[in-house]
Amino acid sequence: MNAIICLIMRRMRIPLLVLLMVYTIAIVGMTFMPGVDSQGNPWRMNFFEAHYFVSYMGTTIGFGELPYPFSNTQRMWVILSMYMTVVAWIYAIGVLLALVQDEALRRAIVESRFTRAVSNIHEPFYLICGYGDTGRALVSALEKRLMRTVVIEMKPERIDVLILENYPVYVPKLGADASQPNHLVEGGLKNPHCAGVVAVTDDNLVNLHIAISTKLLRPELTVIARVDSHDVAANMDSFGTDFIINPFVIFASKLHTALHSPELLLLRDCLSGYKTSCQPLNPPQSGLWVLCGYGRFGKAVYERLKEKKELRLVVIEAVLEKTGFPPAPYVAGRGTEADTLQQAHIEDAVGLIAGTDDDVNNLSIVMTARELNPNLFVVIRQNRADNKIIFEAAKADITMQPSQIIANHIRVLLTTPKLVDFLRLTKLRGNKWTRQLVTRLKTALNSTPPSIWQMTIDKDSTPALWEALKDKLINLKCLQMDPRDRRKKLACIPLLLIRGEEEIQLPEETECLRQGDQVLWCGKHGVASWMEWTLRDPLVLTYLSTGHILPRSYVWRWLQNKNMTVTRLPNS
Repeated sequence: MNAIICLIMRRMRIPLLVLLMVYTIAIVGMTFMPGVDSQGNPWRMNFFEAHYFVSYMGTTIGFGELPYPFSNTQRMWVILSMYMTVVAWIYAIGVLLALVQDEALRRAIVESRFTRAVSNIHEPFYLICGYGDTGRALVSALEKRLMRTVVIEMKPERIDVLILENYPVYVPKLGADASQPNHLVEGGLKNPHCAGVVAVTDDNLVNLHIAISTKLLRPELTVIARVDSHDVAANMDSFGTDFIINPFVIFASKLHTALHSPELLLLRDCLSGYKTSCQPLNPPQSGLWVLCGYGRFGKAVYERLKEKKELRLVVIEAVLEKTGFPPAPYVAGRGTEADTLQQAHIEDAVGLIAGTDDDVNNLSIVMTARELNPNLFVVIRQNRADNKIIFEAAKADITMQPSQIIANHIRVLLTTPKLVDFLRLTKLRGNKWTRQLVTRLKTALNSTPPSIWQMTIDKDSTPALWEALKDKLINLKCLQMDPRDRRKKLACIPLLLIRGEEEIQLPEETECLRQGDQVLWCGKHGVASWMEWTLRDPLVLTYLSTGHILPRSYVWRWLQNKNMTVTRLPNS
């Protein structure tokens, strides 16, 4: 606000001085102009009368000649004063209109409104730097869970897209360079309610600057940064960035898991909400795979696939001089031509990975390859989210969209971080145990898409349970009861119980809870709301744990206790 006032005063200084000078000359001159009163006696205006007249004359209101008709000398001075004030006002208004259109002032006003909106947030929020495909998907996912976000994006057209979005909660937004620390501070970096910073811009260096600035200004904050360069990732790691997200590495790991443990991949995708169908992929476990594109994505995929000895790889790359020559057999070309694919023995291949940085080329590779070998397992890379419709029409077995992968991965880290721990423990269990868990989830949830939430037993989020655990034991079975009818069971399963350093996977219903426990739940959509009722309402919790329905009114409770006393008297 101080910057806005200083800018206005600096630009309007000369016009205001001109107006002040013109009005001073007109007022002082009017006091010297001779006139006559109603009786013909000599008369001159005093300073107040002159100031009053010039004030309404300068605004062209024109109340007339007051208090007496003017002499010709006074009228000549009035004419001169009118032209002086009109010209001064035209000049001042012209400068004011130019000031309103000044980009610096408009930017200062926008930043002031943005800073004020962020300072009025009194609940946890995340500062999202970058509103491209990744940022848009992430903000949308968080807003669906009613989690507050603040966005800083440098490109104006992306800010326009954000303005048109109909999110359930208002999202403060600022069009600025997030790599500048002052913009991060304006975005709430030093706000005590800021829960973390997410850097998902298109520039690795900008993300690096955001991560460094955040760790220097607020070391305790969680920082998540997108990066696709190993050197920049190493630099981020040296400054203590909490999570470094490389979409190519994540997808390569996903593809590797699909080949080694498809049940684990199915479980991970379903629980994280990445897939709604939850159908197994079953990719070929052996044979020839053709990899088109040996850039950053291709190299990440190649490094993971080469670990499986049953697979043979052939790489197709158009600019080997820039990407480097792969250690596997390769063919020079784009892969969109039939002869290039035939040189890679596409007729004998079991899988195809179209992983170039051009969506049109990837689609062309898939269509050409399917004409030569219709039985291919197809993995395709989608670079732009706008091309979703045509990629769905391609009907690939796996579609890799970097922005969606990053957004989904970050959403899990921000909303249900314990799911990462659960999947880590599941990986150690083996395929058979994972397969049994998938079957159990399908049975419990009736093959509907699962909803994941986590619970921490504390005074704020679970006040009823927190108080109840001081006096009695409550187990997981109690929380799984339907608060509307304790004879029925909510469609949910506890996946993980964390008690200090102890991690209990798939805890039993008889497991008694303690204050400070953290529980990761999986259930049908809407079950979390019913459970939250139990966790916050002591009367509901009493009903589920004991079967007694207590009246909510103190009067009814007193009457109930009195009736119970009267009932016991004959037996005494």
